[in-house]
Amino acid sequence: MPVPVVRIRPVNTASARPDEAFVLYWMTAYRRVSSNFALQHAVEQACAWGKPLVILEALRCDYPWASDRLHRFVIDGMADHARALEGTNVTYIPYVEPARGAGKGLLEALAADACLVVTDDFPSFFLPRMVAAAGRRLQALDVRLDAVDSNGVLPMRATTKVFLTAYSFRSYLQGSFRDHLSDWPASVIDWTGLPRLKALRQDVIDRWPSTTLATLDNPAALLASLPLDHSVGVAPIKGGPKAAQQTLDRFIRERLPHYADGHSHPDDEMASGLSPYLHFGHITSHAVFEAVMTAERWTSRRLGPGKKGQRAGWWGASASAEGFLDQLITWRELGFNMCALRPDDYDKYSSLPAWARATLDAHASDERAYTYDLDTFMAAGTHDRVWNAAQRQLAATGTCDNYLRMVWGKKILEWTRSPEEALETMKAIMDRLALDGRNPNSYSGYCWTLGRYDRPWGPERPIFGTIRYMSTDNTVRKLRMKRYLAEWSYEPISGTN
Repeated sequence: MPVPVVRIRPVNTASARPDEAFVLYWMTAYRRVSSNFALQHAVEQACAWGKPLVILEALRCDYPWASDRLHRFVIDGMADHARALEGTNVTYIPYVEPARGAGKGLLEALAADACLVVTDDFPSFFLPRMVAAAGRRLQALDVRLDAVDSNGVLPMRATTKVFLTAYSFRSYLQGSFRDHLSDWPASVIDWTGLPRLKALRQDVIDRWPSTTLATLDNPAALLASLPLDHSVGVAPIKGGPKAAQQTLDRFIRERLPHYADGHSHPDDEMASGLSPYLHFGHITSHAVFEAVMTAERWTSRRLGPGKKGQRAGWWGASASAEGFLDQLITWRELGFNMCALRPDDYDKYSSLPAWARATLDAHASDERAYTYDLDTFMAAGTHDRVWNAAQRQLAATGTCDNYLRMVWGKKILEWTRSPEEALETMKAIMDRLALDGRNPNSYSGYCWTLGRYDRPWGPERPIFGTIRYMSTDNTVRKLRMKRYLAEWSYEPISGTN
């Protein structure tokens, strides 16, 4: 099936130029060579014009929070791509910028010979601004730039409505999912019929040499040579599509059957572990959905009728599969909906519901028993062993237990001088440390702790007002987490928080 038109967004008004040398795919967010609508669109156009395909995967070193941790995860994927594309007719250009600004002009130099440039339509962090700026530069060269949405199972721009609750989005999903079930990205992209580009222009090769596979395979030396934040060390998990698939396979085999009962309990370790790979585009939710439903022996005939917005029962799958799909599709794509359709303030205090801002503002001057600055939070230096454990896990691994992320955010609200400061603190910590930060899903999480996608809860409390309250004492009582605390709290397990 061709790429659905609703997923293709022209970034500028230039026309395609079929007589030029090749089609260029600028890989920025969907860092994979399968199940990728953007890459598929580039291949379709190259086939239609009988042109070679060039893939540029560039990694600049001056993006916000650039560090060994984030760079290494991307570099792992670049090595996977270099191997996957070796011996094919595709020209793959992995370019790790050696110094700030060294990559400037590379996209335009390649685009000068391109029939069309295709890139990824990712709606958050600095990427929308980067793509918009590239569109203007390419417009000046009379080169067309298309951005393609390959973020989720529902196209981001199939609706113009910003959904304010999970229930309302779930109802929309249930009413429209069947319409998009046949519009599925190709799990294997066929480029065997594409001609191979004889060579890039020599001036491009000389000025911007590709990063060799040997260099990508020695990431420690490469990272040491780059102007990055070296204080944020690499994560203990490897990045790339190969590692993503292994993580998915393990989840299906070992964790999915127990997900409903265990995913909230830190000791059980039943979370999928896929969020970093989804964030960096090393795997797609389409592939994850297929794997889950294949394990369920599911067919679309089991989908429920209507669009009542119910959390359980509509998919016609096990409780574990349905609980996981609610996270993978409902909650994940709810965040993409907000970022795509409310681009100016999706991550700002002004985007919170009116009721949430009203109650938080009314209690903004309430006395705090504890207040901490950003450095203390970053160092896990609070009085609370549970919060400190979650922060230490995040700092060491780049990930944090799913349930504890909610408590982590609620306590930051309680221990900062204002709700605005709380939001900025959450963003500053997660954007720097989390492998899956800087993402629509992470912005949803920060803002959920302040009332987004929620409702007022009583009784009214100091600082929180009617925002949902969570405590670490209650968390320890209700969750299985003794082993977790033994590993991350560095403090006795007994006693109060």
